[in-house]
Amino acid sequence: MTQSEQFDVIIVGSGQAGNPLAVAFSDAGQRTALIEREHIGGTCINEGCTPTKTLIASGRTARVVSRAATFGIPCTQHPVDWKAIRQRMTRVVESFRAGSTARLESAELVEIVHGEASFTAPHCVEVHAPSASPRTLEAPLIVINTGTRPAIPNLQGLDEVVFHTSTSILEIEEIPEHLVILGGGYVGLEFAQLFRRLGSFVTVIQRSNQLLPREDVDVAQAIAELLQEEGIRILLEATPQQVSPSPAGAFELLVKRVGSIERVIGSHLLVATGRTPNSDDLGLEHVGIHTTDRGFIQVNDRLETSANDVYAVGDVNGGPAFTHVSYDDYRILRANLLEDGAASTAGRQLPYTVFIDPQLGRIGLTEKEACASGQPIRIAKLPMAHVARALEMDESRGFIKVIVDPQSKEVLGAAVLGVEGGELMGALQIAMMGRLPYTALRGAVFAHPTLLESFNNLFGSFVEPGTPGCPST
Repeated sequence: MTQSEQFDVIIVGSGQAGNPLAVAFSDAGQRTALIEREHIGGTCINEGCTPTKTLIASGRTARVVSRAATFGIPCTQHPVDWKAIRQRMTRVVESFRAGSTARLESAELVEIVHGEASFTAPHCVEVHAPSASPRTLEAPLIVINTGTRPAIPNLQGLDEVVFHTSTSILEIEEIPEHLVILGGGYVGLEFAQLFRRLGSFVTVIQRSNQLLPREDVDVAQAIAELLQEEGIRILLEATPQQVSPSPAGAFELLVKRVGSIERVIGSHLLVATGRTPNSDDLGLEHVGIHTTDRGFIQVNDRLETSANDVYAVGDVNGGPAFTHVSYDDYRILRANLLEDGAASTAGRQLPYTVFIDPQLGRIGLTEKEACASGQPIRIAKLPMAHVARALEMDESRGFIKVIVDPQSKEVLGAAVLGVEGGELMGALQIAMMGRLPYTALRGAVFAHPTLLESFNNLFGSFVEPGTPGCPST
């Protein structure tokens, strides 16, 4: 029987919460085992934020070059060098990963344990790694930070064709001739625009009647229009029925739309239909940790699981799957476990940015959420075509939309679809944090010409629907 090794803390998964938490425990004098089965840094550094945003920067550069003549600089379009683009992506990823590894290795009391972990008893995990004997680790405190992976839909014939996820598509050897994407969410749309700008023909298949179903209709429609302007084909209310190999291309996809069947032939298939938690191999049943029907680990607002002194942080706990949310989970545990604090997830703001171009920055309530709650609201809306700085940059697509409380005049939420939309959203988030009335932004003196200056005009541009803030329909 393998003798157990004693630690003060065990962290399973080296993601954006687990890594800084391991260092914090080490700094506090606690011997910490950080278990990782694949890459240091988790999804964000290795397969998510870092590689995709690096690729998106290349896509944007291709777009700028293609429009250079608009700015009076005639330019000959050169073939896209996908190999060089991927090499740049790899360099950035390896740099970020190396930085994370160096910080962990410099922490005196952190031991990085490579392998697959599973619970065998309360506060006890067994680690298996190829070509190594199993190790049994014990600690009075355990944190689960195992993240998620791409979900694979139950589609007839999918196992008979080559398909890609958001992970594997980063490694393809050539730019797709025709990329077909299942899913019109954040991930699907970012890849759609990227590969279209690099020369692919792109079709997006979306089951619902709009892209980004959680967003307001006007936001989703505007995004669909700008993607269509770039040549992306979008099929809404389209349900994939079957996929099979095709002599005319790599595969043939049958899609049901409004009672008819449409055939879509493509060279590459990207499945972007959500993510599933990495909880199924953790042996949670051995310690009584409760999960949702989808496998996400259930936690309270202090990130405690149903097992004593076992916590779950990051995407695996079913919260919004954003790196900054995972990092805030780390801060909550650091405050509560090391600083005698009382931090929680209750009421925390959840900003996010969809890195299409122009970006969509989002914070707080959407219009439809506010209307569903029944609270009175007012809506300020300004086209980017009315923003001087956007016109000077020839980046006038999109709009700014802000939900305000007519009584307190505070900002309740915002959607910024426009150039640097994430940065503008961040400024509105700061106003929300400070509980500033919109009148303070309307009357503020911002430098000219900047994008922030748009707030002066935005809050003089209120929409007045039939009922306060909500469509009369």
